[in-house]
Amino acid sequence: MTPPQPRKLLDQVRDALRVRHYAYRTEETYVQWIRRYILFHGKRHPKDMAEPEVQAFLTHLAVEGNVAASTQNQALSALLFLYRYVLNQPLADSVDAVRARQSRHLPTVLTPEEVQQVLPRLEGTHQLLAKLLYGAGLRIKEGLRLRVKDIDFAQSQLIIRNAKGNKDRLTVLPQSLVPQLQAHLVQVKQTFQDDLSLGYGAVYLPFALERKYLNANREWKWQYVFPAKQRSIDPRSGIVRRHHLDDSALQRSLKQAVRNANIDKTVSCHTLRHSFATHLLQNGYDIRTVQELLGHKDVKTTMIYTHVLNKGGLGVKSPLDC
Repeated sequence: MTPPQPRKLLDQVRDALRVRHYAYRTEETYVQWIRRYILFHGKRHPKDMAEPEVQAFLTHLAVEGNVAASTQNQALSALLFLYRYVLNQPLADSVDAVRARQSRHLPTVLTPEEVQQVLPRLEGTHQLLAKLLYGAGLRIKEGLRLRVKDIDFAQSQLIIRNAKGNKDRLTVLPQSLVPQLQAHLVQVKQTFQDDLSLGYGAVYLPFALERKYLNANREWKWQYVFPAKQRSIDPRSGIVRRHHLDDSALQRSLKQAVRNANIDKTVSCHTLRHSFATHLLQNGYDIRTVQELLGHKDVKTTMIYTHVLNKGGLGVKSPLDC
């Protein structure tokens, strides 16, 4: 009997990422960086390379590619994962490469008045989702991955599961959104029941929950609050099911709403989260409360919003205005 062929390196990378429950987008990104690393070194196998080749690649990205520090760090993370979990050849803790300069940009924030100009210019599900991102301080993926069971109407809170750093947290559910959100869920439930009648209705469950609870993927409480309009094929399992909305459509709608409101700022969905934090601080909430609502590990991350509050000469009144 012919022995099975060993799996290709990039397939081994995907296997290792899936065992550790990395997001699909992270999987694609890591595979892309590892492929670029191999091509940069003339298609040499990574097991025949080590720190010097990694350093050369990272230096190339910084010097020739002129990439941002976050991009270079992403490439480094992919290579560290490759050597540690796939090749079992961990790299040194510090890779001595020319590092891209770390940027120190203040986040763009909309004023409360600008928020009230932008949100009404969105429509339907996009408007509801954007209001939730702003009203609860959610990252866009947290909003899209929200499940029915994670909305606690009784206690006016949202439970954010497996957020950044694989941590759960609680945040506020805006009371003004409750009627609109409840009406939205009535429509979502009808779509779910229609899917069930056609033999579909199963939703993706994280980790091993699908094996542990065999019928949970067809329960209403596990359905996405913001499901996609069409069913699609899961790229990992090949199963046809309804995933959550894609973030790109909301990003486009928001950018158009900002243009229509004649606001000359570079705005993304994450701007709504920045605005949530800044407006809470402006309203007198303490920074520790804001830190918990945002899910920041370190209060220093939340402190950036105090700089936004003080921008414009650290709050100093110009002598020209005296």
